[in-house]
Amino acid sequence: MTKKQIALQAVEALKREYKEAICSLEYSDPLHLLIATRLAAQCTDARVNMVTPALFERFPDAQAFAQATYDEVAQYIKSCGLYKTKSRDLVELGKKLVAEFDGKVPDTLEELITLPGIGRKTANLVMGDVYHKPAVVVDTHCIRITRRLGLHNEKDAKKIEFILRDLLPQDESSDFCHRIVLHGRAVCTARKPMCENCCMSEFCRKKP
Repeated sequence: MTKKQIALQAVEALKREYKEAICSLEYSDPLHLLIATRLAAQCTDARVNMVTPALFERFPDAQAFAQATYDEVAQYIKSCGLYKTKSRDLVELGKKLVAEFDGKVPDTLEELITLPGIGRKTANLVMGDVYHKPAVVVDTHCIRITRRLGLHNEKDAKKIEFILRDLLPQDESSDFCHRIVLHGRAVCTARKPMCENCCMSEFCRKKP
């Protein structure tokens, strides 16, 4: 079985197992998803969802973040960890959006990764979920599970992103990545994968 065939079978198996491919971060507009994803670095989505309502009530748009101080933003996000770095990024991100993008979140990966604190993973998430463009979000679950499936033998997220772009149907790639996260949390865990309960066990390259 080729890697392309494995990828296509994985897409279909995960679609059957997880009907809804949804982001676990709660947001109401592109900026909120962008910021929530930045806050989720080394923090759980559940914790971020607890923090963002008050944060976005105080800072509803890019202009509000641009006019804020680092310390003011930090007060709202302390429980997310790395709050000093994240608060600086959010203020500088707001400034750049206002100065260069009329306060709006851009819709291309090339523009998104120019924003402070925004890497390819976050950019791809925004592109896929908000703008419905082909996107591959490579997080720890995606890296682990696609390697176990035999789709690559890489550790570098950017290399894996390009490999998966070639293997996955463009219109399925974003949803596939959401389902991989759900599967990684429920079945194919880092410490002890439950292969006997896996919907992909018939074609996965990893042996129980």
